[in-house]
Amino acid sequence: MPNPQQPHGPLRSFGRIKSRPIKARQAALFDSLLPSIAVPETPFDPLSLKPHAKAVWVEIGFGGGEHLAGQAAQNPDVLILGAEPFQNGVASALRHLEEAGAGNARIHPGDGREVLANLPDASVDRLFVLFPDPWQKARHNKRRLVNADFLAEAHRVLKPGGAFRFATDWADYADWTLERVLASGLFDWQAGRADDWRTPPADHLTTRYEEKKLGDIAPVWLDFLRL
Repeated sequence: MPNPQQPHGPLRSFGRIKSRPIKARQAALFDSLLPSIAVPETPFDPLSLKPHAKAVWVEIGFGGGEHLAGQAAQNPDVLILGAEPFQNGVASALRHLEEAGAGNARIHPGDGREVLANLPDASVDRLFVLFPDPWQKARHNKRRLVNADFLAEAHRVLKPGGAFRFATDWADYADWTLERVLASGLFDWQAGRADDWRTPPADHLTTRYEEKKLGDIAPVWLDFLRL
């Protein structure tokens, strides 16, 4: 896979950008709400966005935004940065954030790797990658988000002891991720029994995507700590 620092950029790790027409109310939020909560597109200190935040969390590929908005509402002292290239998902997230009145979330309507690239070293407490595009065909596996370059960047932005949560409902992607994370030597996996990866974490918020059960297994939860 090309290095993210190369001019032509990394392989695209997500699918379509837009599907059905966006509803008028949600479309209006792109003009009224998004500019005020957009993640900066140049290098930035996350605490400049919320100076007294007790922690900084990042969610890459937030889908419809239910998890992002729910976590923001439940953790008002945390700054949550989210990225999602799918326009319909961004529109949905804007609606959820408006309804929740959550002012502690910021959104990047694009590739989450762009957000990571602009963050300082050791500036993030938690990183979520929940149900990313599985690219399940073997010839497409190279497009998966989780690879050596991504793990190195995740390790760079996470604080020592910071948490990285990965979830998928595709067996091959779970195996793929676990193999690469452990081989990297950058993270510790503390699971000791099957329930540690088969049972949703206590602080997880279920999304509509999960309820659709589109994968080939029940969701797998892999929680790692940054070494």
